[in-house]
Amino acid sequence: MRPYFHCEGIDDSKLLTAEERDHYYGCILEGAEAWGVGIIEVDEIDRVGVARANRWAMGIALQQLPEALTPQLPIVKGDRRSISIMCGGILAKVTRDRLMMRMAEKFPGYGFEAHKGYPTPDHLAAMDRHGLSPLHRRSFISIRTRAELEAAAFATQSVRD
Repeated sequence: MRPYFHCEGIDDSKLLTAEERDHYYGCILEGAEAWGVGIIEVDEIDRVGVARANRWAMGIALQQLPEALTPQLPIVKGDRRSISIMCGGILAKVTRDRLMMRMAEKFPGYGFEAHKGYPTPDHLAAMDRHGLSPLHRRSFISIRTRAELEAAAFATQSVRD
């Protein structure tokens, strides 16, 4: 962030409404000296795990920043204490939510526009109705269980046919 960056009311992305995050997203893009977002595909997350995929995404985001980066330090509970971390959380959340809105058009019936891919009861019911989409992480325990059930059901149906 630029030394003079100020956006009244900015906070941890998890404490803001979707409308507030959208507002701050614009403020951040205007006020940031540089910014970057890293996106990792679902199959890669399944392959390497969430923790490693998060580090990869951060690396991709950092590659989009100027070469003259200042030293970085980890900050415990930084998303509530550091404006840079708050802004990073907002950029990541808004980017993901917007991506899920586009995926809702590509994969109708799952309700991605409402729950953004989080395992809400409506989302789980949609998976029961429609099965898994390419966006569902097979490594996530409730998803993996559903994937195993689907595979067993498909195998049983194939034997009958």
